[in-house]
Amino acid sequence: MLSLLLASFVTFFVAIDPVAMAPMFTTMTSGMTPEWRRKMAIKSVAIASGILLAFAFGGAWLLEQIHVSMDAFRIAGGLLLFLIAVDMLFEKRAERRDERAEKVAQHQAEHPEHQDDISVFPLAIPLIAGPGAIASIMLFFAQYEGALERTMVLLGVGINLALCLGAFLLAGPISKVMGPTVGSMLTRVFGILLAALAAQFVVDGVRNAFGIGA
Repeated sequence: MLSLLLASFVTFFVAIDPVAMAPMFTTMTSGMTPEWRRKMAIKSVAIASGILLAFAFGGAWLLEQIHVSMDAFRIAGGLLLFLIAVDMLFEKRAERRDERAEKVAQHQAEHPEHQDDISVFPLAIPLIAGPGAIASIMLFFAQYEGALERTMVLLGVGINLALCLGAFLLAGPISKVMGPTVGSMLTRVFGILLAALAAQFVVDGVRNAFGIGA
């Protein structure tokens, strides 16, 4: 159970990337009042939590309706997570997120009288509950069907969502203390771990689909 919790935590730490959330949230909400920033932080994490739970418990049903096997989803999800890991290693993902944050900040600066609701987009989707996080929770729930195992997976998700909320609420101090060097180092380390986990998803999907080693 401890190893499953660790695997879940690492996977969602990379997929959600709470480390990168603080500077992005600071950029996006630079022109907002403290009360509105706090509201956006809590609302975005709550919406993202609901989205991830919906895909966790309803993802298998959705795949069944569109006639996609779970093994096919394991392979596709593993490849998707691997691409995310490659982006993290070369910091392409961070560049795209920074560009999105700057666009939101620019719009906010041009319309200071209007407090934009950024909780759904881009905070909840795709920054928190993005394709990587959705694919990850569906893969974990497909692989582990026991109540205790799924509880460990949800605990790993919950810890990361709590870290994300903390990063939003303490965005200013965290950005100053952490700095770009520490953030870049953590991104690359967890990117390597995610690549290994993604490869394992693909291996499991291929093995099950073709009956290899059965």
